[in-house]
Amino acid sequence: MKRLSGLDATFLYLETPSSPMHVSGVFVIDPSTAAERFSFEGYKQMVADRLHLAPPWRRRLAEVPFGLHHPLWIEDPDFDLDFHVRRAALPAPGGRAELAQFAAEFHAIPLDRARPLWQLYVVEGLEGGRVAIVSKTHHAAIDGVSGQEIVVNLLDLSPEVQRHEPAREWKPDRVPSEAELVAYAVRSLARQPLAAVRAVSRTAEMALNLRARNSQPGVEPPPAPFAAPRTSINTPITPHRRFAMADVSLDVVKRVKNAFGCTVNDVVIALCAGALRRHFEANDEVVDADLVAMVPISVRTEDEKGLMGNKVSAMLTSLATTIDEPAERLATIVAGTRRAKEQEKAIPADTLSDWTEFMAPALAARAARLYSSMRVADKVRPLFNVIISNVPGPGLPLYTGGAEVEAMYPMGPIADSAGLNITIFSYRGSIHFGLVACRETVPDVDRLADHLQDSLDELSKAAEEQAGFSPSPERPHRPRAAAPAPA
Repeated sequence: MKRLSGLDATFLYLETPSSPMHVSGVFVIDPSTAAERFSFEGYKQMVADRLHLAPPWRRRLAEVPFGLHHPLWIEDPDFDLDFHVRRAALPAPGGRAELAQFAAEFHAIPLDRARPLWQLYVVEGLEGGRVAIVSKTHHAAIDGVSGQEIVVNLLDLSPEVQRHEPAREWKPDRVPSEAELVAYAVRSLARQPLAAVRAVSRTAEMALNLRARNSQPGVEPPPAPFAAPRTSINTPITPHRRFAMADVSLDVVKRVKNAFGCTVNDVVIALCAGALRRHFEANDEVVDADLVAMVPISVRTEDEKGLMGNKVSAMLTSLATTIDEPAERLATIVAGTRRAKEQEKAIPADTLSDWTEFMAPALAARAARLYSSMRVADKVRPLFNVIISNVPGPGLPLYTGGAEVEAMYPMGPIADSAGLNITIFSYRGSIHFGLVACRETVPDVDRLADHLQDSLDELSKAAEEQAGFSPSPERPHRPRAAAPAPA
């Protein structure tokens, strides 16, 4: 039995009927590479054999009565693998459009809080005999890094499925009584006043240091919260989702990076900025101020690697979308992300987690639902315009259940006033974009995804002009199971 941290629990409190707070992913795999015939039953058995490598997948919530304190994780005594690992098939022709629709509908459904907070589908019927693995896990259990660790534990470096013996036998917990949960909460709350005093002191010191730093000559702070412009993607959202996938060449992105002396992450953010500019222009929407992106940052230390849960912070950075020239826009983004990172270093890594420890669960959950039901997002400026999260991946081929993984498309949560999430994963020479949007807010998210390649093309041209860079004319290989849908 283990209590959720305040930060982990926050993702439960933020959840509303229109905003499930889980992260998902779509893996396109080629079963023909398997050393033994790939099957649903065989894949489910592999997951069963590796459950000890994914601890959150056998834990469920035990909620404290009256919302007195954060919930607890318990090892589920009623764990049922058949509920979590399921089978589906796409309608013909089983292409990119059908896969995206399945993933969007799957991502839109909240997880059952009476069970461990994850689910996985083996999806058959894709073009070329491909199969997709579509999964989701609640953000209360994982962040980007810990989620990646779970994914890695389901993968192998060769088509031969490796055996992973558990170090000890798994034992379920007894479900605690309401009286035990209340007593546990009271003991935890008794220790909080001293911690609260420390958090207030540290936060006050941090605020003074930031104020002094940002008032120095020549220091330009990153965008402030609620300074983002109001746009059509920053409105109240519905429970319905759209999902789009895009691929660009990692080699071309690296060449652009080298030509302009920046990072891959800077170029990826610039690609999103260019795509969003084209999106608003195509819809005749005038946005006369720079869009602001929220970029999650891992604050997980070396000692915390292998631990589940959330160890994250975030920075706000300008997307410089009012700048027409791609190279100048990229340079402005590079300067902006540098400023945001410098300010982030001035903030203690555990500031956010300190304060979430003192959040009243019942009050926080009701506040989130009230914000949604009153459509507050229609009345105030957004905290930011878009979420952009970049997770670097391996360059080596990986296998799951013996089948070669051809592509990985991540999916993140969205919320009121932030109706678009762009999450990125690099793998084997390609950068895979997963765009999740409210169905009514961004109905043409597939076109927005297409603009990412257009954005890379214009940056490639600018890099060629600046540094004699000659980008490869070839676009990245798209798996046959994810072929572009007809217009």
